[in-house]
This record gives sequence, structure tokens and C-alpha cells, in this order.
Amino acid sequence: MRFRLLIPALVAFSILAILSLRHAHAAGTAAREVMDDTSRAPVLVELFTSEGCSSCPPADALLERLDRSQPVNGTELIVLSEHVDYWNDIGWKDPFSSHEYSERQSAYAGHFGLGSIYTPQMVVDGHIELVGSDARRAIQAVESATNAPKTQLSLSAIRFDGANKVSLHLEAGPLPSSVSAKSANLFLAIADDSDESHVSRGENAGRTLKHVAVLRELVPVGTVGRTDRFSRDITVRISNRNQGSLRILAIIQEPAVGRVLGVGLARLSN
Repeated sequence: MRFRLLIPALVAFSILAILSLRHAHAAGTAAREVMDDTSRAPVLVELFTSEGCSSCPPADALLERLDRSQPVNGTELIVLSEHVDYWNDIGWKDPFSSHEYSERQSAYAGHFGLGSIYTPQMVVDGHIELVGSDARRAIQAVESATNAPKTQLSLSAIRFDGANKVSLHLEAGPLPSSVSAKSANLFLAIADDSDESHVSRGENAGRTLKHVAVLRELVPVGTVGRTDRFSRDITVRISNRNQGSLRILAIIQEPAVGRVLGVGLARLSN
């Protein structure tokens, strides 16, 4: 069974108009530099998307704009583009798609009590879901998530370990005292900094689509508890990636796909 839900056109909001009302932050970083700005609260923004879905390009553009402009004061938006595979049978196979990300989205559907999954869908901190092209609701969701307690994460000694591996040292925890969960899962996510493809078939035929923070690997690396800290050297194999820069994310999340209790970002260049 193919799960797919087309979202009707929403009341048009101008992304530029909305985002221009917010203070934009410069978000540059040097190669191999860990993003460690403790003055800003990190918030994870996941976008479930597909190159086979005609309503997804506006959401892809919104995610890129949120990432670049950082429009919410006091918040570091950490974004991920997760390409699902259930649109691959209508004329175009998304080269960045994975059934793993479709399963992650299905788990979120259960978490949110949804009857089906759809694209584009945005999930903020594992706690709020919305149509991925809705700029106003996206900013409201990020603002709502900003004050939630988070566990600090530290990514260091990041390097390529051969052609297809990334090694680093990761420290995390313990969980915030206000969190009821006794433990949470810790993931390492490897994402292309950006990707682009020319779509020759399907609903987006003839379009050149651009994406930011395209997830290529999502690997469980351990758990974080209420009292103990996590400290470990980690090596992750990368099966698919472009030759550009990578984003390395650490994510602490309530099982199975619940609230995000911590997220950190580093960048790695060739």
C-alpha cells in the first residue's frame, strides 16, 4: 500500500514578508568548526519531503530560508531534509530518498495520532507537526520550542576516517531534571550540506530542485540517562554522499520518536 496525502493549497503567505519581520542572524561557520553557541537554544526542524511531490519545492525553499536567515531571536534552528520513498513509483525516483525516513515519518504519525502520512511535513523538536510550506506556523512552532529544557551536546575531533567514514568524539547528558523520561535515545545524523538535481520525470519534471541539510545516515549510538553522562569516540560509515561539505548532528530524543531533548551541529569540509 502506498501512503500518500496531497495537501490542499493553503492560504498564501509570503515567506519573504514573514521572515523579513524577524531578526536575521548570520550563520556562517568555518570548515570543521563545531557549532557551540550556548547563548542560543537549539531547535531541530525536520522536513519530510520528496522530489516526486509537486507541493514539496516551496517547503524545501522555506527550510533553506529558515536555515540561512535564522529568524527567531535566541534560537539556533538546526534543520534536516528527510526524503521519503513512497513517491518513487509515479515517474521519478528521488535520489536522496530512503525507506528508513518513510518509517521515521510513520512513527511520528503514530506519535501525533495522525491517520496517514503526507508531504511536505515539518516536525519541530519531535513535538509539533505542520504542513512544511506554512512559514507562519513554522516560526510559531520554533518559538514555542525555544524555551524547552535541553541537554547540552558536544561534538569534537571531527574528521574523515578514510573515504567513507566520519569519526568524532561525542559527549552528552545527563537529561534535564524537569524531563520525566528515565532515558533517551542518542542518534548521529550525517547530512549533505546541500544538494541539487534536475528532475526529468514525474510531477516536478523539468525543474531543478535544491535542498539543504539532506540526511544520508541516521545512526543510533547509545542512550542518555538522568544521572550519567555519555562520552564516546564514534565512527560512522557513509554509504551515500556528495563531495561537498557535511553537517554532523547529534540528536537526543525520547523513544520511539518523541520530544527532542537535545541537538547539536558541527560541519565538516573536504
